[in-house]
Amino acid sequence: MTARRLVFLSALLVIACFAIVGRQVQAQGGRGGGAQGAGGGLAKGTLTPMKADARGWGWAVKESVDPKHLPLYNIAKQHLLEGKKVTSYTVSRYDAELYCELRKHYDYIWFEMQHSTLTWAEIEKMIAACPGTTPGAAAPMVRMPDAQEANMQKAGDIGALGMIVPTVDDALEARDAGRYSRYPPLGRRSQGAGQAASIWGGNANRAPGTSLIAAAPSINYRETINDNMLVVVMIETMEGVINAFEIASQTSVDVVIEGNSDLSSFSGWSPSEDRYQDLRTKVHDATLKAGKFYGSAGQQYLNTTILGPDTVFVQNGPSNDGWVPTGRGGRTMAAPEDTMTPAGGAPAPAGGGGRGRRGGGAAPGTP
Repeated sequence: MTARRLVFLSALLVIACFAIVGRQVQAQGGRGGGAQGAGGGLAKGTLTPMKADARGWGWAVKESVDPKHLPLYNIAKQHLLEGKKVTSYTVSRYDAELYCELRKHYDYIWFEMQHSTLTWAEIEKMIAACPGTTPGAAAPMVRMPDAQEANMQKAGDIGALGMIVPTVDDALEARDAGRYSRYPPLGRRSQGAGQAASIWGGNANRAPGTSLIAAAPSINYRETINDNMLVVVMIETMEGVINAFEIASQTSVDVVIEGNSDLSSFSGWSPSEDRYQDLRTKVHDATLKAGKFYGSAGQQYLNTTILGPDTVFVQNGPSNDGWVPTGRGGRTMAAPEDTMTPAGGAPAPAGGGGRGRRGGGAAPGTP
């Protein structure tokens, strides 16, 4: 099949997706037909989300982890395996002191490299400032500028425990995101110089006679990192929605989330519209069928819309213990993925305080 024919067929699929979802909305009264609850709530969409079977969410991820590596030192992934929701704090500029404090209060740290001027050297210094599980447990993760092998290699070498890859449109991009994050035989990450092994497996992280992980005799980074690596792909386009199941089915992908602002931008549909919510439901169902974990970049989706109970991974969100940075005006370093406006026109409600281990709501001071 020629490349020209492949492009033509792909274009037809995109047009068909627009047409099908558009007809569903037109049947409800056109573009302005977003459903509102009695209190002017968010659109629910026209599709009924799939329910998890006895295997639950993330069954494929759970089956892939070697039991001898449990509990994982990537606490975000460990909490997902335990059925918990995970939240983060976005870091967009160098501040090693703040990074080390943040690790005490969140499941993971979202280092922003797609929409910031943060450098690899700056992230490397922050990760090195508080290695291993001291002083806290939050896993350092990087929202990548792209899924190129060279950048994925840098993120791994400096000690990142997770890769968040934006704008994934097809299975090939998802495959690359996974395979460049992990060593053989699961992937094709290259072995090279870097601080990662000393950050997560070095004796410098442990007091004499104690182990980095309770009940673990020692940590071998090369042996354990494949299970501890958390690969997150972001679906942000109509092409990504069409290919959601193939994307989620890639072996080394663990979590699928929507880039909510860009999904609205690329589709041309507001989050208050049913057809936008239907796109989210399609991604939700594809992720569930593939046995992976589902989430959204927008923290407000933790406790809004019909998919809230299944949304377990978000950018930002409340801390585990109600902690809020002091002296920095709240979450000044965090750029929210999007601000969702309900069909009634008012901003989505924000929660407050800590979430415990399974709670929802937005962090106090979140813009």
